[in-house]
Amino acid sequence: MIRVILIDDEADALNLLEILLNQVGNVEITGKYLNPIQAIEALNETMVDGVFLDIQMPGMKGTEVARRIRSISPELPIIFTTAYAEYALEAFEIDSTDYLLKPFTVGRLENAVARIMKNLYKQTNLEQPSVPAVPSVQALGGFHIFSPLKPSSEVVWKTKKERELCAFLIHHEGRRVNASFIIEALWPEHDLDKAKSYLYTCLSYLRRSLTDQGIPIHIHKGNSGFSAELNNIKTDISLFETLLNQILNEEKMDEKYYNQMNKMYTGDYMHGCNFDWAIARQLELNSLYVRVLRKWSMYYLSQEKFSLAVDSLQRLLTIFPDSEIDGRALIRLHLELGNRSEAYRVCLQLEQAVRVQLGTELEEETMLLVRQTKERQSAQLNES
Repeated sequence: MIRVILIDDEADALNLLEILLNQVGNVEITGKYLNPIQAIEALNETMVDGVFLDIQMPGMKGTEVARRIRSISPELPIIFTTAYAEYALEAFEIDSTDYLLKPFTVGRLENAVARIMKNLYKQTNLEQPSVPAVPSVQALGGFHIFSPLKPSSEVVWKTKKERELCAFLIHHEGRRVNASFIIEALWPEHDLDKAKSYLYTCLSYLRRSLTDQGIPIHIHKGNSGFSAELNNIKTDISLFETLLNQILNEEKMDEKYYNQMNKMYTGDYMHGCNFDWAIARQLELNSLYVRVLRKWSMYYLSQEKFSLAVDSLQRLLTIFPDSEIDGRALIRLHLELGNRSEAYRVCLQLEQAVRVQLGTELEEETMLLVRQTKERQSAQLNES
């Protein structure tokens, strides 16, 4: 998922862009700004992957804002959004990533998002040390194995069950898994004889796919079970979990780890794979990540780095949107910072998650805070 901020002097334009980006998907909007100076200040404290920026704004033109942004982050993708084609040359000189003429379609916006993701991938590769090509096993945000034979080439599976079997064995981290246990997890609806036949067929496919595509993962058989030997291949899960535990156990906070862990978290464990056997591990990792994010939010509050405190709490609610304790903390922080509209937005999201998705009522403390926030928002709207 990429993280972006939106800058436009018209609130309606910001809201429309947010709606369209939500339709595109895989985009987290970390901030919407009517005031470009506030956006520039936020970029000094918050890591984002791209900026959507209106050109024609009173006070400071978008091209000048872009130059300020370039002084902070020279490689940050900037997508200009404007109703005026005559600024295209100046935008090109600033080395903008894209130039969207209003009104633009979701399809055109998808192309712009794809360019940001391409830049993010390029930057990630530049940050990697020069080492011989090795396959990468990624289980955050899905399940993917990349082959060393073709750079950035994902392993091609003959069947979905072959892929799931590989994920299941890697999930058990080298431990031998009994054949009956594998069958129960992957083919619970089939009779035993058919399920055994499917298992051995998938094992044959899996061994051949790994060999043909140069993946040094070895499938071993023994004692009525099977295991996957990774041969020192590091998975993103092992690196992510090690980093989280390191942050939890250290008294002194090293801020470089905050950005590092958030870049590593590309989504839930085995997200979108529909592997029922992965749910417990997914919840375990999410709980660990949430504990670390809470530690960061407390740290940033103590350091009066409020933008980062907001960022950490927003990430918490992305993982557990019905967490009332974190929702209350974020609402109170927005109110203290004078961000009434953002506090109101969190209230609505929290109500949606608890009442609609869970089908239950908010806690009394939460209901009181939500009521107070809505009253302040109404008063602000009446004043304006």
